[in-house]
Amino acid sequence: MTDSRTELPPLRRKPVQERSAKRVERMLDAAAELLAEVGYDALTTTLVAKRSGVAVGSLYQFFPDKRAIVQALTHRNLERFLGAVGERFQGVDHQSWWEIVDSLLDIYLQMHREVPGFSRVHFGDAVDVQLLDSERTNNGVITDALADLVANHVDVPRDAVNLPISVAVEAADSLLKFAFRTDPEGDPQVVAETKALIKTYLASRFGD
Repeated sequence: MTDSRTELPPLRRKPVQERSAKRVERMLDAAAELLAEVGYDALTTTLVAKRSGVAVGSLYQFFPDKRAIVQALTHRNLERFLGAVGERFQGVDHQSWWEIVDSLLDIYLQMHREVPGFSRVHFGDAVDVQLLDSERTNNGVITDALADLVANHVDVPRDAVNLPISVAVEAADSLLKFAFRTDPEGDPQVVAETKALIKTYLASRFGD
């Protein structure tokens, strides 16, 4: 699934050759590994360049600083999340909010556990609450993308979808942070309670 409002931010210089595009991907992969190892505060452009096997000058051709690198990485993670959500929507009963919520949260949990660096910055809040978009919060970007998707599958006007989805995203975000504070793998009881809460809330707004 793609959404024009979630496209990757412009790089300092757009790679025009496949070799350059692969180099940028290598830099992002290196940044993800380093985030998992040392965290955002200790991350440096020098470390990213060294890990990805490029000169620092080559890195600066595409990224002005480490924030820009993590911003691009976070956008990539968001695209992967939304793509997985879109695929999962095609395979569930859209009348069952339980299945939809279960799918969304399971995708997020899987990324938290398996995608390098994701647990450190999530969708950007650990760096900047507006890392993904200068005009919207990170959760706002996610809300808009999910609301567009939900609006295609429920008999509810698009304008009526946004607020309930926004409430659900904010609640789930806070509760999942609580789940991972309690257990590095995500406390299964808190996760189950989160799913039940969000499912019940959305069902009360959109119907079972």
